[in-house]
Amino acid sequence: MSFVRFEVFIKVVEYGSFTKAAEKLNMTQSAVSHAIASLESELGATLLIRDRKKGVLLTEVGHKLVIHMREILNSMEKIKQEVALTASLETGTIRIGTFASASSCLLPKILSKFQKKHPNIEFRFYEGSYEEITEWLRTGVIDIGFVVQQNSNPEFDVVPLTKDNMVLAFPANHKFSGRKDIAIEELGDEPFIMPTGMYQSHILDIFQEAKIKPNIRFEVYDCTTIANMVQEGLGVTIGPELFLKTQPHLQIGSLNVSKWRTVALACPSFSSASPAAQAFLTVAQNTFDKET
Repeated sequence: MSFVRFEVFIKVVEYGSFTKAAEKLNMTQSAVSHAIASLESELGATLLIRDRKKGVLLTEVGHKLVIHMREILNSMEKIKQEVALTASLETGTIRIGTFASASSCLLPKILSKFQKKHPNIEFRFYEGSYEEITEWLRTGVIDIGFVVQQNSNPEFDVVPLTKDNMVLAFPANHKFSGRKDIAIEELGDEPFIMPTGMYQSHILDIFQEAKIKPNIRFEVYDCTTIANMVQEGLGVTIGPELFLKTQPHLQIGSLNVSKWRTVALACPSFSSASPAAQAFLTVAQNTFDKET
C-alpha cells in the first residue's frame, strides 16, 4: 500500500477539492483521481463522495481511516527527521495551527529565533478558531497549535507563552478617549457588545465580581466583527489585549480589575512529538520564559 496515495487522499480531504489538491501536490487532476480510485480499489471501500453543492465529502469509513492515515504519515515524518538527525542534517515539516492574534503577535517572534538555529525546517500554517485548532490537534492535522489554557488538567501537553490581559475597547470619539484606566463601575450604562466565544466566561466573571449587570446590546462570536462594531460606535467591549491592540481604529484602556488568560502552545504529547516539533517548542519556551 502506497504512502503517496495516503498523502493524496489527505490533501483532497483538507482542500475539499481534487483540483486544489492537484495544484498543491504539483500533479494533474486525473493523476489525483487515479490515486484515490486505486486507494479505494485496494481497500475495497468508498472513501469520498463528490457532491455538486458541498464539494468532496468523506464517507463514514473515510472519516475513520483519515485519522489512521495521518498517524501513519506523521510517523513517517518522524522517522525521516530522526534519520536526518543521526546524519547531522536537519529536515522536516512542522504543521502549526494558529489564530489571528497569535499569528501577528507571537508566531513571528518564535519563527525568527527558530529559523536562525534550524534554517532547513519547513512550515505549514493552518489558521482557524480555537475550536478548530483543538480538533486539528485531536485528529493529527497539525503537530502544534496555539491554544488558550482553560484549566490545570489540559487535554494536551502545553507550553505556556504569555498572559493576555482583558482590556476595554472603545471608539476614538468615545467619552473614554485618551484615558488609560477605566473603572468597571463606569460600564454599567454603556452599550456593551458581548463576545460569545471562548473568553466570554472571563468577561462574565469580571462583571459578576464587580456586581454589575452589563447593558448588552449585541452578542457576537467573530472577533473582527466585534472590533468593527466598536469602531462604528455601536458599543464598547472587553476582550484580550493581544487581539485588540492590533486593531488600528480602536482605543483600549486598562480596567481596575485583574483578569487574564494564558496563551500556550499545545501538542498531543511532548514525548511522541517529532524532533523538529520538540525543537520548536523548546525555542518557544525560551523565547517567552520571562513572560509567564
